[in-house]
Amino acid sequence: MARDNLPKDEFEELLAESRKIAHDFDNENFSPDASDSTQRELSDRQALRRVAGLSTELTDISEAEYRKLRLERVILVGVWREGSAEDARNSMAELAALAKTAGSTVLDALIQRREKADPATYIGSGKVNELKSIVKESGADTVICDGELSPSQLRNLEERVKVKVVDRSALILDIFAQHAKSKEGKAQVELAQMSYMLPRLRGWGASLSRQAGGTGGLGIGSRGPGETKIELDRRRIRDKMAKLRREINAMKVARDTKRQERDRHSIPSVAIAGYTNAGKSSLLNRLTNAGVLVEDALFATLDPTVRRTESKDGRVYTLSDTVGFVKHLPHELIDAFTSTLEEVADADLIVHVVDGSHSDPMSQIRAVREVIAGIGAGKIPEIIAINKSDLADPEVLMQLMRAEPDAYPISIHTGYGVEALKDAIENALPRPKIDLSVLIPYTRGELVNRVHESGELIREEHREEGTFLHARVDEALAHQLSPFRTQNDEELTDRP
Repeated sequence: MARDNLPKDEFEELLAESRKIAHDFDNENFSPDASDSTQRELSDRQALRRVAGLSTELTDISEAEYRKLRLERVILVGVWREGSAEDARNSMAELAALAKTAGSTVLDALIQRREKADPATYIGSGKVNELKSIVKESGADTVICDGELSPSQLRNLEERVKVKVVDRSALILDIFAQHAKSKEGKAQVELAQMSYMLPRLRGWGASLSRQAGGTGGLGIGSRGPGETKIELDRRRIRDKMAKLRREINAMKVARDTKRQERDRHSIPSVAIAGYTNAGKSSLLNRLTNAGVLVEDALFATLDPTVRRTESKDGRVYTLSDTVGFVKHLPHELIDAFTSTLEEVADADLIVHVVDGSHSDPMSQIRAVREVIAGIGAGKIPEIIAINKSDLADPEVLMQLMRAEPDAYPISIHTGYGVEALKDAIENALPRPKIDLSVLIPYTRGELVNRVHESGELIREEHREEGTFLHARVDEALAHQLSPFRTQNDEELTDRP
């Protein structure tokens, strides 16, 4: 029936009835029958959720909007064992930022002052009862603890508060899983998650303790020595971890080949490291126009990005953006991301980016240096780049400058200090040690190019016999140039 054939009152009544039917359908417990078409229809309806503030029109939703659809309502819990009250607040603020990055809504936060965490429930029994009441009143569905919990602590706390409990390590692993984009990054995160999950694998009910095998039981195919379901799950996880390690090692070959090529050509490498969200990717973009994703979120960069650039005197070197560090970074992540962190461990220079606007940047510096030392890169020369210096407290900035002699205040947003930092990087690059003079035939122009790229050119002349160069080069290039060394370097160098 067309709209024009209905009186206005009847048409409005029809619309109201239609809206009521749709509303009732959305709110009732719909039980589909066994037909495939009905199951597909139900799954299609359940794939759409309304989000407050968004249009109700059926439109495609982005990944960012999809994350809003599965927000968790969380309560943060911390144990203040050492340091000042400000340190404890900073730690909880960082946990809140991690929770927000993971897509959660923080409802409340609790801190308990203790010498050490409770071995049974992380916080004391009185605080557990208080936490249970807050969870019930707020409608929270998750509790996040600011520390790494043992399997028994996780189990006991969940049994007491009756909602899901995760620790800091699990939260960081979840963020990494959301941000991993490359095949290698996804494999590394999955390996880290399984390493974390394996000792914490647990469950309830007889199914997890039931053994297969024996003379009776499940019949053909089930007889044997027997294995509980949890043991079976653990064995499957170990098999999957072994497969992931093989895949990561195979993917590591390509990066090793590129690194060996840079080493063969003696191209210096500079690794940009630092605390998460300090501005590492922004610095790489500013220095090389790399076009790397920049996002105001923790662990936005997981896959290393390497870019080639030149110094003012023509020397070629590489800059690499690396994964951000954080306090108490899960050791499973460090183990899984070994191949990625090799970009830092094999660098000739580390540019350590610090968020100068943070309330306690020195604690971030210590946390990053702890990780750097843990991967065997503690003796690599380091330059401190104090980013966001335009927003920093002047007193904190002066303390940083006094504590770190090789510190350079910069603002990547405004460009302040970036040129001075770049000069410092170029001056800190390793310099070739072998001084020589060569006369290279014009037919070997690739050697002249190599000297320009990786050597330090002192003098160059184009002569009838070829190109005369006086330069400092590394040992490998000096060996290649040895057939063209002049018999009397000093005499040729002094010629007008």
